[in-house]
Amino acid sequence: MTPEPTPSPPRGTPIGRRLVLGMLGFGVAGVASAPYVQGGVESFLGAAADKDPTGLTSLLPNGGGFRYYSVTSSVPTKSAADYRLTVDGMVTRPTTYTLDALRALPQTRLVRDVQCVTGWRVPGTPFAGVQLSRLLDAAGVRPGAGAVRFTCFDGAYSESLTLEQARRDDVLVALSMQDKPVSHVHGGPVRLYVAPMYFYKSAKWLSGITVTEKAERGYWEERGYDTDAWVGRSNGRDDTPTAP
Repeated sequence: MTPEPTPSPPRGTPIGRRLVLGMLGFGVAGVASAPYVQGGVESFLGAAADKDPTGLTSLLPNGGGFRYYSVTSSVPTKSAADYRLTVDGMVTRPTTYTLDALRALPQTRLVRDVQCVTGWRVPGTPFAGVQLSRLLDAAGVRPGAGAVRFTCFDGAYSESLTLEQARRDDVLVALSMQDKPVSHVHGGPVRLYVAPMYFYKSAKWLSGITVTEKAERGYWEERGYDTDAWVGRSNGRDDTPTAP
């Protein structure tokens, strides 16, 4: 999975010693081996993390610099045939998009560093997708609206932005990451990408965009992280900003 702050493992959930040793071996291989082997390691770790409620897989490195886990014990996989993104709430034209419909819209490509609130950084990561402002304009935001809430098909993850933040040019409904379709383990087929904020704001497995009157605390804000998560200006951190 892509990086957000590591949750505490549930109490009393055992994990086999053989599985831990196997995952550690693959983690080392991901750092030391050729790129094509690293790709296989990335897939392995993503699949392992999706079935690991302990959070131990989040400690394992891989050649891409990301760490993997979900806030739930498993996440369903969505394909182009069954993926849907709804835009609703305080709008005049509620809309549901298929993956093909999102692909048909004008795409914006950004290359920025990814900064995790836990301290690690992946430089120069390309993302591409539809500017969130375009979807909001198409839906017709009603007077009195002030924020946008994001929900995800894992059934647990949620996030929010003010309407002003959501309309920035560097906030995307991302279909591509590292110049490839966003994979399931990275939050695909569609995820949010908020370039100037810590990566926990870039909600994975995006399924709903709801325009609201005011910003609501998301999954990580309920656990103590800042709602306004500007890189270098929040969460008590002074990291170099990832976007102007």
